Amino acid sequence: MSTPETKARTGQDVPELNSAMIGFLNDFRDFQADIKTRIHKQEERLTMLDRKTMIAGRPALATSAEAEGAPHQKAFEAYLRSGDDDALRGLHLEGKALSTAVAADGGYLVDPETAAVIKSVLKSDASIRSIANVVTVEATSFDVLIDHGELGSGWATETGGSIETDTPQIERITIPLHELSAMPKASQRLLDDSAFDIDGWLAGRIADKFARAEAAAFVNGDGVDKPTGFLTHPTVDDAAWTWGSIGYVASGADGAFASADALIDLVYSLGAEYRGGASFVMNSKTAGTVRKLKDGDGRFLWSDGLAAGEPARLLGYPVLIAEDMPDITSGATAIAFGDFAAGYTVAERPDLRVLRDPFSAKPHVLFYATKRVGGDVSDFAAIKVLKFSVS
Repeated sequence: MSTPETKARTGQDVPELNSAMIGFLNDFRDFQADIKTRIHKQEERLTMLDRKTMIAGRPALATSAEAEGAPHQKAFEAYLRSGDDDALRGLHLEGKALSTAVAADGGYLVDPETAAVIKSVLKSDASIRSIANVVTVEATSFDVLIDHGELGSGWATETGGSIETDTPQIERITIPLHELSAMPKASQRLLDDSAFDIDGWLAGRIADKFARAEAAAFVNGDGVDKPTGFLTHPTVDDAAWTWGSIGYVASGADGAFASADALIDLVYSLGAEYRGGASFVMNSKTAGTVRKLKDGDGRFLWSDGLAAGEPARLLGYPVLIAEDMPDITSGATAIAFGDFAAGYTVAERPDLRVLRDPFSAKPHVLFYATKRVGGDVSDFAAIKVLKFSVS
């Protein structure tokens, strides 16, 4: 039972307790503020370090674009939507974004992000480009120097005289660049819609047109205002093969396989130095026939890729499905096998131009996109074909 003395003592303790609590809370707030200040300073240090690292690790053009809030992309989009080229001209004059420089003959170079999307689609498309040697040039043509001769050698004794050996034979192949174009169109109303992703739409349309035109030319192009396809060159029996032609192996039957052995003969008609990087090339219809073939023990020669995105394999070699390859018919060279990285070269200029035309197809706006690209066989020994004939 509490006494008056106890109650008085308790009443005196209450203010002291309150004062202690207030002091504790004030100290805790000061502690919190100090911690927050320290964390903020640490974050500022890390941010500055990240910026220095990023600036040191990327090209100056990317740094400039990021510092300016990517003005080249905004200016390019304004040009596509409304034809406003003031921003593009300003960028060109101030030298902030060379990627959108005003072309002397009209039109503007494509925004780098849009160009990257187009290049990515072309590279991943089912085209010879994906397995060929692709080079970027600033000139109107590209020269390939090929040594297709054997450098002579001989044994020598300590006292015997040296014998003269053969010298290598150098072949120069010139690949001219041709203009590849696409002309997608959109209504002005659609372009005025701010929610419309015009960059993505344009990149997709251009990439689709370019991919189909390129794929056809790399296989069957006649070299007139377009690349020269590898099947355009003369084909001769591989036993009589000479430089400048593509060697073929006969299937043994007219317009059909005499047996699966023809594929094995095709593989080993290619030199050992090329087989390590070789691929089969055929269209889907031919692939449907080939994947039914079996060896003498009843095992399929064809095997699907083990993981998503991996190509199917035939006799252990990857298969590229290129729809521009011919079907299996009498005398057709429907299957190619070779090291296309050595055997076929695609040369292209890095710039891709777009000219906006709001007048020719009213009420639509045309976008005339062009790039320069060429292609041709660079090593005739690196590619062989299977000809569906008796001999």
